[in-house]
Amino acid sequence: MKKIIILIFLWLIAASAYGNAGECYAGKDIIVTNRETKAEKATFAGGCFWCMEHAFEKMDGVNKVISGYTGGHIEDPTYEEVCAGRTGHFEAVQLLYNPDRVNYQSLLDVYWMQIDPTDEGGQFVDRGSQYTTAIFYHNDEQKRLAEISKKHLAKSGRYEEPIVAEIIKFSKFYEAEEYHQDYCKKNPLKYKYYRDRSGRDQYLNKIWGNKSEEDLGKEGYEKYKELFSNF
Repeated sequence: MKKIIILIFLWLIAASAYGNAGECYAGKDIIVTNRETKAEKATFAGGCFWCMEHAFEKMDGVNKVISGYTGGHIEDPTYEEVCAGRTGHFEAVQLLYNPDRVNYQSLLDVYWMQIDPTDEGGQFVDRGSQYTTAIFYHNDEQKRLAEISKKHLAKSGRYEEPIVAEIIKFSKFYEAEEYHQDYCKKNPLKYKYYRDRSGRDQYLNKIWGNKSEEDLGKEGYEKYKELFSNF
């Protein structure tokens, strides 16, 4: 009887371990959150990461948006080190998204609508290489789509200057300090003041029409799909 009880106990432990392993597996490009749901990664640099979070967070199918640093040459950089411009890192956001609910092309469309892709020296009021624009691809398909999207945008006639946003192979992403995560929610007044004074919204409205960050966030890219009619 004791032998049977021990066997049952060992079986329960094994089953529990198997179930936990199936709930959360973190790979390089895909995170399996349970046996039915997967979340792929997308990483974008578009200047201040505070201003890149909100629109992506509101998109249906985007599960999480994380502010952080990528593309540099030192381990575990701090905000102060990145701001000094000596680590080679970009301020960036990394998205975990469900490809069954939102495709990578839609993410690219929203990305372009949040940045000035012609600026080599930074973004709006923020200057320096850490604030420049780049798409960090996680696989060959993301690279292919990013290159096509960039070419189409360049041919659209929307910009007088060349598109200089880079397309770079993803290497490593470091999550930024906690006070940077969801900054617009934690500090709405400071965020609004910064965004209003940065020149970002004024530029985006000039290029894409009279839209707000909140509009794009709530509607996703569907409401503004016609803006990409030249793609």
